[in-house]
Amino acid sequence: MSWPGTVRMGADGASLEVLDQRLLPYAVRWLVLRTADDVRAAITDMVVRGAGLIGNVAAYGVWLAALEIFNEAGGTAFSSMTDFSAAVRRAAHGIKTARPTAGNLAWAVDKQLAAMEAAAGEQEALFILRGSADELARSEADACRLIGVQGKPLIEALSRSDRAVNILTHCNAGKLAFVDWGSALAPVYAAHEAGIPLHVWVDETRPRNQGARLTAWELAVNGVPHTLIADNAGGHLMRRGLVDMVIVGADRVTRRGDVANKIGTYLKALAARANNVPFYAALPASTFDLTLTSGDDIPIEERGGEEVRLISGETAEGEITEILICPEATLARNWAFDVTPAELVTGLVCECGVCRADESAIAALLGKGKSDSREVKQ
Repeated sequence: MSWPGTVRMGADGASLEVLDQRLLPYAVRWLVLRTADDVRAAITDMVVRGAGLIGNVAAYGVWLAALEIFNEAGGTAFSSMTDFSAAVRRAAHGIKTARPTAGNLAWAVDKQLAAMEAAAGEQEALFILRGSADELARSEADACRLIGVQGKPLIEALSRSDRAVNILTHCNAGKLAFVDWGSALAPVYAAHEAGIPLHVWVDETRPRNQGARLTAWELAVNGVPHTLIADNAGGHLMRRGLVDMVIVGADRVTRRGDVANKIGTYLKALAARANNVPFYAALPASTFDLTLTSGDDIPIEERGGEEVRLISGETAEGEITEILICPEATLARNWAFDVTPAELVTGLVCECGVCRADESAIAALLGKGKSDSREVKQ
């Protein structure tokens, strides 16, 4: 099949359609979002997931919130633009707090609210918010393409004549996590398109199995050689010399280079350090949070324990179902992210280039980038 994309404008011009990632790899279906509540639910319930895509959908969510408020009021209920803006801000706050760890969510909502300040009236605000969301989607897709350009030489440098470059990744930080290209998988796609022989070890990524369900699916669709492994196999492979590099995505990175990513990333970084395997995090510059120095200050989302107790899959009859994998009385805790300290990170790959995971190197890299949001979270 051809690549379906992750988000698109509804045919009516007043809604957003998103690929329902809860159904992958079993079915490709689109869900229509019309309201701020729809957007919040889509983010919370992981219809859309991945730091970049969450931010992009949230940006359109602010526009949908404004459109909903304007239509419900018939365009006449607000005595001033100040009142209209206040109503939009209240709705936007609900979107902004849908998930706490991914920095792109709050960043995108704040960017939209700042853009709205230039509007003299409600209709102009709608025009600005739609245009700003479109531009954010375009710029983030281009940033991910450039992550591929910047990261491809790292893979090329490890290329050998006798075998493919073996890359280990964790969770999904590919096209499904963004509008296009992805972060961790962008260098993989760039290297694959350049004809560099490579192979990806795909962590299953419990408890939601984003590696097994999403990364494996999109690599298959794009023709990239890959093998699914259990989460706990990564260290074994590294010790056997079967991993040349680790590339993961990021949901938030502090100004000194601590990386928040899907739970289990920290363990991969420890194994990589113990076995002298380079460990990279790839991210658009919008994922840096320069207001935070330490990864200890990144809020870590804890989701419901049912995601650990239950596992979903497709039966032989083609039915998607959930089954219990533990005793009924057993409780479960479910931290969605962990933090990898900067000292375990070989380098950070973003659209501006590749740098060490330390404060001075990050500041220099972002200063070199100079583009709009790349003055991130100041």
